[in-house]
Amino acid sequence: MTDLARPDRAEVLAMLAAFGQRAAEDVPDELGSLELTWLIAEFEQRYGIEPDLDDDAFEAVRTVDDAVAVFRAAVLAAGGPAVTDATAGAARP
Repeated sequence: MTDLARPDRAEVLAMLAAFGQRAAEDVPDELGSLELTWLIAEFEQRYGIEPDLDDDAFEAVRTVDDAVAVFRAAVLAAGGPAVTDATAGAARP
């Protein structure tokens, strides 16, 4: 498992860019269900954490920012560093 630093928007975009072999800047903000399913599997593989997503929560993840929030919550629940307003946009160490 990697360290439990919070995934940020840039990391999520990089994961999505690998899906479809495209540049991160070419990744749309809106996520389709196939992209989201792939993204969750990639997150689980990188972090060794399974996000707690029931069907309703899965359906609520529609954008890259939604995915970032879900992944940050999963890292926090697993004992990673807390996300505060001051660090929410900060780069990972």
